[in-house]
Amino acid sequence: MELVLGTILLLAAVIAANVVHLIYPRIPLAIYQIVAGILLASLPTRATNFTMHPELFMMVVIAPLMFNDGQNQSFRYLSKNTRAIFSIAIMLALVTVIVAGCLLHLAMPKVFPLALAFTLAAIITPTDAVAVKSLTTNVTMPENVSGALEYESLFNDASGIVLLDLALTAYQSGQFSLSHGLWIFAYVFFGGIIFGAVLGTILIKLRTGLMRNHVDIGSIVIPINVMTPLVVYWLAEELHFSGILAVVAAGIVHSILYDRLRLTSTKVQIATTTIWTIISDALNGLVFVLLGVLLPQVLRRTSLLSLTKLIVIALLLYLVMTAMRFVWVRWRLVQIGSTPESLSKDSLLMAIGGIHGTITLSLAFSLPVAINDHAFVFRNSIILIAAIVILISILVGAVAYPLLLPAKAKSFTEEEFHHQLTATVQYAINQLNDRSTAHREKAVVIDQLSTQLNLYHQLDQQRYQQLMTAAHQVELDTVDQLNADGVITDQEANFYARFISHAVFRHSQHGFWEYFRLLWHRIKWRHFQRRHLQHHFDQNPQLKQAVQDQMAAAKQNRQSIQRILKITSKKVNQYLQSVETPENANEVALVRRAYLQQRELFSRGQELDGDTVNSLFIDAFQYEHSYVQERQAAGKLKPELANALNEQISTDELVYVQSLD
Repeated sequence: MELVLGTILLLAAVIAANVVHLIYPRIPLAIYQIVAGILLASLPTRATNFTMHPELFMMVVIAPLMFNDGQNQSFRYLSKNTRAIFSIAIMLALVTVIVAGCLLHLAMPKVFPLALAFTLAAIITPTDAVAVKSLTTNVTMPENVSGALEYESLFNDASGIVLLDLALTAYQSGQFSLSHGLWIFAYVFFGGIIFGAVLGTILIKLRTGLMRNHVDIGSIVIPINVMTPLVVYWLAEELHFSGILAVVAAGIVHSILYDRLRLTSTKVQIATTTIWTIISDALNGLVFVLLGVLLPQVLRRTSLLSLTKLIVIALLLYLVMTAMRFVWVRWRLVQIGSTPESLSKDSLLMAIGGIHGTITLSLAFSLPVAINDHAFVFRNSIILIAAIVILISILVGAVAYPLLLPAKAKSFTEEEFHHQLTATVQYAINQLNDRSTAHREKAVVIDQLSTQLNLYHQLDQQRYQQLMTAAHQVELDTVDQLNADGVITDQEANFYARFISHAVFRHSQHGFWEYFRLLWHRIKWRHFQRRHLQHHFDQNPQLKQAVQDQMAAAKQNRQSIQRILKITSKKVNQYLQSVETPENANEVALVRRAYLQQRELFSRGQELDGDTVNSLFIDAFQYEHSYVQERQAAGKLKPELANALNEQISTDELVYVQSLD
């Protein structure tokens, strides 16, 4: 039960951090998540006393994240940058471990033997592209630097894992063979890539075979896709390959699948992308919240003097790694497509972009508790150093990137987008209103289109009441004109006037007690009416026939109201169309909905024509696209804003089409 509660608390902390970041996005999301974890650890419950299980953590959390990163990559881009990937993800990682480890050993030879120094260096070498993205959401990162950081994080994680295994083996045995170490590195590294690519290809053939014979079977294909990283990682580790590289390779092979599928399996692709976005965001948030939860546990086992020394060591290691990254790019040991003018700045951005996160944390906690039947006394210190390096790298990036990079600037604001989207929807509604056929179906479609406006506008109650009052006045005027023209009788006009008076009461401002009294009186009246009628039926059988006659008259009145309501609703809709503006669009939509509900109340038993509704929806979306195109051609919409509107319209259209299944 504590495990379930702990998991719920972790997810709640992730959600809370996301909400706070949404309100105040200037601080990176990762920092909010770490703080949320620290606050979570302070709760008086044992459910937050988590024990890290590294192997399970790597398979359940890290493997899906790396697989998702892999399947989001372009195979063409990776194939063109093979040399750069090898340089920055393998050679730089290897040199960093050697240099940082040697410097640490030379500075503190008694505390850090060479093998142990290499162990710590291997832990803090892997970078985290997701953490970089969270720090650069509000700034514009050069594409060549962003791409280099992304493919570096794909492969240097495996480099760090392999180097950590070699260093730990040397520390445990006290011996190290260079030839054996190179063989193990090649076997684990390249074996993982080959195994992941082969298994990924097999799974792709399975998925494409299923989709070829059974179109868009998402309930089977998507679970296979979600389970792929878990299976690939587990099998690779069982064969002593790099599980991380295996899932990355499988993910890259899957990216080829998505390029080939294109529009042949649109629904599956959209559903898969959505699911993986949710999984990725949740798991990344989970890692940083978990870091915040575990930090107090590690700090409690560390004295203040030791903590000061560990902070200094972590800071020096971070500076060494950052300097090496700068030199590696500045001396063109890796080609990332920088121009001579931008080389120095790109080198600095790459150096700061060496931000650590998920892999570093998991590697630190993967250290054994005991080595050679003796407690591993350095484990807590290494974990704390790794955590401090993560925090330093995040804080430096959070401060430096906004200073070095220009803020992201859209050619339009959110207010402009909402305003133009409202105008687009209004245009489609007006075009539908001008059509004189299928009134009920048209009203339903217009009501559905109007729901888009509710997301961007707050209801102005006073404006709504004014529009509703004016609409009722249009109704009364229409009824008077129909009566004067002899279209309806005096009795029908009187009955409809009473109906309007009830509608006015329903849509007026009344307190809770007024509504309660009205409800109570209706219930009481129906109860007494039923008893009264039953008593008189028993005493006077002729009364039953009179009641049946009254019911027939009521049915006729209902039909009269339905006929009049069709006319008055059209007049009200014309009035609303004449006064509708982007400012009052939400209130107009709600008034329309009130009248639609009235019409539906008197149209029970009459089915809507589904084909007509679908046709009207398709026409409405086409009207919206046409409006955007015309406005852009006239120079009244910027291209970026027009693209955003078209994307929104296309998404709405796709959602509607999917709802038809």
